[in-house]
Order: sequence, then C-alpha cells, then structure tokens
Amino acid sequence: MRGTLFALAAAVIVAATPALAHHSFAAYYHEDQSMSVEGQVQEFQFRSPHAILLVTARTPEGQTETYAAEWGNPQRLGRQGITKETLKPGDFVVLTGSPGRTASEFKMHLKGIRRPADGWSWGQGRRR
Repeated sequence: MRGTLFALAAAVIVAATPALAHHSFAAYYHEDQSMSVEGQVQEFQFRSPHAILLVTARTPEGQTETYAAEWGNPQRLGRQGITKETLKPGDFVVLTGSPGRTASEFKMHLKGIRRPADGWSWGQGRRR
C-alpha cells in the first residue's frame, strides 16, 4: 500500500513538472496590444527556454534604452531556419510584438522582426 501511494505521488509530481516549467505569455505581456521598436542588436541569446534579443533603441521620449524581446524556443526557431548566427550585434532591426505588463522593464513578446539591410524577416505571416 505504501509503495503504491509513493508511486502515485511520484507520477503526479512528474506529470505536473512540465506544466510548472512553462509560463503563459499573457501573464507577462499585453497579448492584446502591439508595439514596434527600431534599433541595433546588442545581443542575441539563443538559449532555452526562450531566445532573447536585446536591442538598443530610442524611447518615445528620445532616451536610449535596451529592450528585451522574448522570442520562441530555440528548437522551434531552429526548425524555422533561425540559428545563433542569424542576428549579430550591430544589425539594425525593426521588432513588433506585445508590450510587457511593466512598461519600465522595456520588454516585449516578439511577434515579428525585419532586418531592412537585406530584406530578411520573420513572423507575423512572413518568414524568409
């Protein structure tokens, strides 16, 4: 009996772990809103659980800030042709996405990206 209860408890914990490990983007971003940021890539972190793109851009007030754009899982992005070499520091990019719930954190959930220099784009129905 004790062994059965232990096995059942272990199964419940193992089954619940993936659900706890992933968060809803709606908890951190205004998914019903959209924003755009134009600037230079500072860093591209191609890592799990989500890739992060850091872009230096001007705020609407004219100050320079670093925006953090949370992208997809690297495995999924890899299947779409994105690699750690896709974006380099200094690349000028135009980002679109959902703003973070705390505006002072300068975060967004990335939905689309364009690199005007060579016409490359990803997201919002346009993948190349």
